[in-house]
Amino acid sequence: MDAVVAKYSSQPELDQDLFLDEELYDQSEPGSLPLLSLPPLAKPAEFLRAHTDDASNPDCAIKIAHGTTTLAFRYQGGIVVAVDSRATAGNWIASQTVKKVIEINPFLLGTMAGGAADCQFWETWLGIQCRLHELREKSRISVAAASKILSNLIYSYKGMGLSMGTMICGYTKLEGPSIYYVDSDGTRLKGDLFCVGSGQTFAYGVLDSGYKWDLTDEEALALGQRSILAATHRDAYSGGSINLYQVKESGWTYHGNHNVGPLFWKTKEAEGSFQNVPVDFS
Repeated sequence: MDAVVAKYSSQPELDQDLFLDEELYDQSEPGSLPLLSLPPLAKPAEFLRAHTDDASNPDCAIKIAHGTTTLAFRYQGGIVVAVDSRATAGNWIASQTVKKVIEINPFLLGTMAGGAADCQFWETWLGIQCRLHELREKSRISVAAASKILSNLIYSYKGMGLSMGTMICGYTKLEGPSIYYVDSDGTRLKGDLFCVGSGQTFAYGVLDSGYKWDLTDEEALALGQRSILAATHRDAYSGGSINLYQVKESGWTYHGNHNVGPLFWKTKEAEGSFQNVPVDFS
């Protein structure tokens, strides 16, 4: 341990009191960021990168394994958000009932991919900032501003082990339906269609083939559901059930939880698809 401290620290002695957070938030400055405990080293970012970034160091001690499938796309009627519900810890299925859409406020949704704790904590914090904006400005925050707040926050922790790939989705009169992709590298992209997670390639295959701007509400919801179903079939880290949301100018609407088991066989029978799966196992 002494060797590790010496490698990532340029200070002979550290004041340990600096790393004991008595409160979650620094109350001296309203709206300040939560205080997160970092390794008691002078260079915590380098330490965390060396021990958690398996891309730059394949032999790192902590390899963060995660998988999911989330998607969102714009169309003439608003936005459809669809996600699976499986959480994995390496090769172990930890849960089949994870809620991967975070309801930031009645008009904004965020999706969860990567580290569940990171996404839940920071998107909940984003909801607080959106509410404070409403109180200060007497108007609802734009989707662009909300995504920028999250992007700036994540960028300040770049290289410190955060794992996030999220989409911020909302509808305002000025912007219309808007989707921003934000990840833990600080990337922020505006687009019409995004799929995120280990099953994204399978979801993109279905989504790209059926997507068009003038979809009806029913067609858009069915396309989102079918895209996630394809991912749950081929990606071992995606599964459980499908949660569907629709976002319009009046706010978001939840369109139910759909178990992929019965849905798979229903879709196979209706479409004649998934021919690699036999019907008769006798």
